Amino acid sequence: MKIIYCLSFLSLLGSQALYSQDQTVKQLQADANKTITKDATDTSQKVWKTGGLFNLNLNQGALKNWAAGGDKSTLSIASLLALHAYYKKRKHQWDNTLEMAYGFINTTSLGSRKSDDRIDLLSKYGYELHKQWYVSALFNLRSQFSKGYSYLSDNSKILTSDFFAPAYILVSPGITYEPCKNFSVFVSPVTARWVIVKDDSLSSAGAYGVDPGKKSKIEIGAFASATYKTDLSKNASFQGRLDLFSNYKHDPLNVDIYWTNMLLVKVTKIITMNLNLDMIYDSDIKTVKSDGSTGGPSLQLKELMGIGFAVKF
Repeated sequence: MKIIYCLSFLSLLGSQALYSQDQTVKQLQADANKTITKDATDTSQKVWKTGGLFNLNLNQGALKNWAAGGDKSTLSIASLLALHAYYKKRKHQWDNTLEMAYGFINTTSLGSRKSDDRIDLLSKYGYELHKQWYVSALFNLRSQFSKGYSYLSDNSKILTSDFFAPAYILVSPGITYEPCKNFSVFVSPVTARWVIVKDDSLSSAGAYGVDPGKKSKIEIGAFASATYKTDLSKNASFQGRLDLFSNYKHDPLNVDIYWTNMLLVKVTKIITMNLNLDMIYDSDIKTVKSDGSTGGPSLQLKELMGIGFAVKF
């Protein structure tokens, strides 16, 4: 009889243990399936907004016994990595962007040549004074990755640029007017700009306005920068930037211009068409003629159009 009581007692304990374990498992499953929702009374916003765009365009062609003629083989690659990090909290605003682009083209007749090469880092801090007005400070670095050449009519080439030859470093305090989230204008009456030419052969020739033999110079002047970006439609976007600089110490009426434009059209989720148009004018940059002689300053134009892969993150 005692044995029966003991067995019954053990059976009751086992059932209770199994029931408790089952309840624990159910509770864990319920906790795992819970979704976290934001409190409706919490109106705080993200302090940092980060993201970017990677774009890669590829074009390839080949001809053999083609009666119409043409290069036997062509290959072109163009890439762009654009990153951004925006900070906003109460009256403080800090915008950071980095754009790096590189492209080349290879043909049977001409060999390999660069089609794009750019490094552009921009950082701007602003403290709101009144509604759309900010007291600001801006830093900008522009350069390129590799050697660049001017190709002559006899198929020879002359070195015209290299990494940090030139490089432009700009430090500028000023005022920002931002009437809407898509458009802003920065103006500074006193700006310091360093022009760096680290290549010995280019610096000895006084390229980009440095004194012959010197590898850098500083310019003081007025600076203005306007940026605009908008969604033209659900699948198309545009962004542009115009920088203007006037050197107080040398021909202040000859305003340096740096203008970039990019149109991006989304074809599918990862396939895009893009059009880039850049314009530069700097009176200190001399042109190289087809016979190798030096010409005067001129408006520089660069246009790139392609279809390829694009990933936003």
